[in-house]
Amino acid sequence: MAMAAPAMRMASSASFLPRLLPPTVFSTARAQFLVRQLSLPLFPNFNIAIPVGISLGLPSLPEVLEGIWEGILKAVPKKKTSHMKKRHRQMAGKALKDVTALCVCPACGGMKRMHYVCPTCASTHPADIFSLAPTPSTLISSSGSSSLRIHDTTSPTYPLAQTITNAHKLGCHHLATARGPQTGNIFASVGFGGDVKIWRQNPDSKEYELQWDLPTVSDAGKGDVWAIALSADENFLACTTSDGRIHVWDLAAKEKIQTYETGGGRGAAGGGGSFAMAVDLSRDGRLTASGHENGGVYVFNNDAGRMVYSLSGLAKPVRAVAFSPGCKRLAAAGNAGIIALYDMEHGEHVGNLSAPGNRPSWITSLDWNDTGDYLLSGQLDGKVKVWDVARGACVATHSETDSALWCVRWLPPTERALGPGMGKGERFCAAGASRSLSFYREATGI
Repeated sequence: MAMAAPAMRMASSASFLPRLLPPTVFSTARAQFLVRQLSLPLFPNFNIAIPVGISLGLPSLPEVLEGIWEGILKAVPKKKTSHMKKRHRQMAGKALKDVTALCVCPACGGMKRMHYVCPTCASTHPADIFSLAPTPSTLISSSGSSSLRIHDTTSPTYPLAQTITNAHKLGCHHLATARGPQTGNIFASVGFGGDVKIWRQNPDSKEYELQWDLPTVSDAGKGDVWAIALSADENFLACTTSDGRIHVWDLAAKEKIQTYETGGGRGAAGGGGSFAMAVDLSRDGRLTASGHENGGVYVFNNDAGRMVYSLSGLAKPVRAVAFSPGCKRLAAAGNAGIIALYDMEHGEHVGNLSAPGNRPSWITSLDWNDTGDYLLSGQLDGKVKVWDVARGACVATHSETDSALWCVRWLPPTERALGPGMGKGERFCAAGASRSLSFYREATGI
């Protein structure tokens, strides 16, 4: 009986091994060594003879460690970042910043970002917003989606007044309206498919309906339409093409009345000029200006039907041109990151507007306010700048988003209070890759 107890204990140790390790076949010598090591603390003078040729279902130690090595690595504690290091990163501007510009929507009572349309009250575009067109009472927006959306700017919450579905199948990249107190009856839109449409407001329903499609198919060999501009009396439409031409249409007669050539140049296609990326009509209807990919800026006299100025000053693509309300100045900007100002009486380059910095961002949009005192610019880095033209300085910079801005527009001035506790003042809107509309108002409005 004295020998029975050790044998039973040895048997229990041997039966424990298969449960501890998964079954596998390995050498007899290794099995004998492992069994001796396990039984040594229990039986110092006990030897077990394992016959040669018998395989035990025991794995090797490297195979055991290989299975648990990944778990051991995962269990290693990570280095904890100290509060001081977190604070240093926050002070350096590398930490996530809290969104503090929040307010309560006066319509639904929900929380929303300041200067943004409430997502509960107004639906925004599902794609990048490429163009804006203001009227005395509405703001029209277009994007990479097929719909055009019209917001009511007479209400403090800017509600969605109308949605024109399936306006352009491939999306819309340019809109144009006339600027004036009695305008807003007509607007034009250009789709990525090259289709140009004229929309007119129904006097009964106050909704916009399709009036006319410009016959651009016949001009397929002369370049696709890109930028557009509408005259102040809503009777004429100027269109630029990818080969540098500018067409002027009479909307009442529904016919093309003028075509301006810019000649051969870099990026010319089919014998035309450089890609015409921007166009504008003066409010008196006398001049037409175009900006091109090769940096050229051209001004045409509509009465004489010819080019009057070929302006220099920008060597990079021009993405925006805009006449001042009195037609005394022309502003042009683009990839150079500066705004060039030209005198329209003599066609001279009179100055530049630029912000300090080694790498200025592309300027994608320009717009003058109704008095001509301030110029609005939108940039690819998401910044909106308000320029005092008389002083030649930037008086305000807004950077609500890091996404690209494709369009900025002044809203027509209002004669009534903008909202509860708000006075009268000028407003503008910015839109782009953030897919939302950002409205700003004059902080010192009276």
